[in-house]
Amino acid sequence: MAENFAAVFSKRLSFWKHLSGSEKELLCGSTSVKIYPKGEVIHSGGSDCIGVLLIQSGQLRTYILSEDGRDITLFRQYADDVCILSASCVLQAITFDVFIEAEEDTKVLLISSAAFRSLTESCIYVKNFANELTADRFSEVMWAMQQILFMSFDRRLAIFLTDELAKTGGSEIFLTHEQIAKYMGSAREVVSRMLKYFSEEGLVKLSRGSVKVLDKAQLLRLASGTNRKKASG
Repeated sequence: MAENFAAVFSKRLSFWKHLSGSEKELLCGSTSVKIYPKGEVIHSGGSDCIGVLLIQSGQLRTYILSEDGRDITLFRQYADDVCILSASCVLQAITFDVFIEAEEDTKVLLISSAAFRSLTESCIYVKNFANELTADRFSEVMWAMQQILFMSFDRRLAIFLTDELAKTGGSEIFLTHEQIAKYMGSAREVVSRMLKYFSEEGLVKLSRGSVKVLDKAQLLRLASGTNRKKASG
């Protein structure tokens, strides 16, 4: 199993080639395979520090909770992504609580926080890797906050739909209005009202549990902030 870990690490961790033999042994020996069922919360705030997750299959969602208990999705991660906020105790820049849940049955390689902390202290390449990964995640957080705070809802929804299409390369998104609202940090009623408007404008076709995009070009223009029509939301 350690050899299998080494093969994965050599492809997915840029610092692997800079580790000494003993550091590689520590990393492989402190890694385990975990499978999280759909819906399981695997990281619960700053007091939770399970380690670094290398996603093999499935999907994770990172979110924050408001004072009234409403969750706001910050970003999602998929196969081949590295989740580092689950090792928040290793990252001095993390000063707020984030939660991570499995949105599908998800298989990961889990590197213990203690081993990862030791490697960040002994190898500058590991520390740089952690800092760069954290910076990337914060960029995603800031983009999510920018959309919520400063963009009109029709543009936000257009961005969300085009992003979802880009992930699959298809023309249909298999999500409910409730799921879309959760990802966007909004209310289902608001999402339903705006999707109905998009449907009336010929941009999408609505079905139970899915949204089919009919006019991708216009949706892209709306997402970019051009050729916008006034829509209530």
